[in-house]
Amino acid sequence: MTINQNKVVAVNYHLSSHIENDAPQLVEQTSKEHPFTFIFGVGQLLPDFEKNLIDKKVGDTFDFKITPANGYGLSDKEMIVKIPKDAFHVDGVFDSERVKEGEELMMNDADGNQLMGMVQEIGNDFVTMDFNHPLADHNLHFVGEILSIREATQEELDHGHVHGPGGHQH
Repeated sequence: MTINQNKVVAVNYHLSSHIENDAPQLVEQTSKEHPFTFIFGVGQLLPDFEKNLIDKKVGDTFDFKITPANGYGLSDKEMIVKIPKDAFHVDGVFDSERVKEGEELMMNDADGNQLMGMVQEIGNDFVTMDFNHPLADHNLHFVGEILSIREATQEELDHGHVHGPGGHQH
């Protein structure tokens, strides 16, 4: 069986990233005991990730890179915003336990959509937040192996995720 549309795939991989000429940094590493398991071709993964796995078989290895433009994008200055400091008050007091430079915070936009942002700076009146993806501007390097491939069940396709080992448990 080969990897193609609607197959449940388990891979073991090592992901490193770097910006321009910086040294690569480990981002994520799975294991054979705890693989990354997903449904191929349902639009949940980076298109270039899937493009590099299509038609592979169990036991095949992979080693490929994805540019920032084809990965998590390039930083957008409009995604860095200053938010009034009082938006971070709890019971009238600034939440200094949770709001710290370098911390990721879940926030809601004006439409109620949840966004993850990184606290860049805490000023006297504003908190500067970066809502770009943490891997924006990063070159990605995936090295790994295909561990298993099977047909997705109709229930998995209906729910949009893998059930059972390596997937969601209901």
